[in-house]
Amino acid sequence: MADGPRVGLVLGAGGVVGHAFHAGVLSALAAETGWDARDAEVIVGTSAGSVVGALLRSGASAPDLYARATGAPLSPAGRKLVQRAESGPAPLGPIPSRPERRRVPAMAAAPGALVHAARRPWSVRPGALAAALLPAGRVPTELVAANLRPLFDSWPQPALWINAVELDTGRLVTFGRDPERRAVVADAVAASCAIPSFFAPVSIDDVRYVDGGVHSPTNADLLGGLELDLVVVSSPMSIAPRGPRLAADQPARRWARILLAREVARVRRSGTPVITFQPTAADLAVMGFNAMEESRRAPVARQALASARSRIESSRARERLAVLSRSTSRPA
Repeated sequence: MADGPRVGLVLGAGGVVGHAFHAGVLSALAAETGWDARDAEVIVGTSAGSVVGALLRSGASAPDLYARATGAPLSPAGRKLVQRAESGPAPLGPIPSRPERRRVPAMAAAPGALVHAARRPWSVRPGALAAALLPAGRVPTELVAANLRPLFDSWPQPALWINAVELDTGRLVTFGRDPERRAVVADAVAASCAIPSFFAPVSIDDVRYVDGGVHSPTNADLLGGLELDLVVVSSPMSIAPRGPRLAADQPARRWARILLAREVARVRRSGTPVITFQPTAADLAVMGFNAMEESRRAPVARQALASARSRIESSRARERLAVLSRSTSRPA
C-alpha cells in the first residue's frame, strides 16, 4: 500500500446495478481527490461490493472499473488484468436478470433455522431468517466467481473482508477477518453474492452460505475501533437523506439507510470520521427496480459519477475528504 492516510472502504450490496454505482463513486473520488481506492487499509465488501473489493485487491483501478462498466477503453494494465481473468474456464453464461420460475412449490432452504432463531431470537436478523425460509436459488454462483479465480493465488493483502451469512444459523461470517473461516477469494465472493432464492447457496467446508446483505447491505460497523483516518462508504441499496420519492422500493431503501446510519454512528463513536455515498433521487431514476439488469450498468455508472462529484464538491464533504489529499498516487 502506498504511503498516506489509513482509509477504510465499505462497498455495499446491490447486484449488477450496485457494481456500476461503486464504479462511478470510486472513479469520482479518484478524479476529484486523487485517492486510489486500491490503497485502502481495509476493504469491507458485501455481495456486489465483495466483487468490486476483490477486483481492487487484484490490481484493478477505479478508472478501469468505470471504463469496464461503461464500455470505454481500458488502460494497458486493465487490459492485462482482463486477459488474466479470462484465462480460466469460461463461465456457463451471462448472469440472468431474474430468477428461474418454479413450476411447483419449493421447500424452505433451511427450515432448521427456525429452531436456531427460537433459541436465540436476538442473534438472527429478519433478512437472515427470510433467507432460510425462502426456497433455495438455482442460478450457479460460479457465474460470479469464474473470472476471479485466475486473479488470486492466496488471500490478498492489505485486508479484504468479505461478508456472507450462514444459511442454517443466520450468523454473519467475515472471510479474511474471522481466523476460523478460511476460503479462497472466489468462493468467498460467491458466498457473499448468493442472493437468497436467486443464486444457489454456496458450500464451504460443509457450511452453506448466502448473501451477506441479508445481515446488512453494508456491514460498515466492522470498521469501528481500528483507528482509521477515514471510512468511505458506498451504499447502493439505501437512499440519500435528501432523496425522498414515492416508489415500490422506498421502504427497503429507507430501512437500509437506517441500518447504515446505526453502523456509521458506531464507527464515529470510536473516533473515526465517515463519509457516505448513497443514491439520490436522480440516481434512483436511472437505477430502476431490478438490481440485476445488465442494460443499466453504463447509465448507472455515469450517473453515479456525476452524483458523487456533486457530493464531493460540497463544503462538508470537502472537509471530511481533506485527509485523502495526503494520498500518494500510483500508476493506473
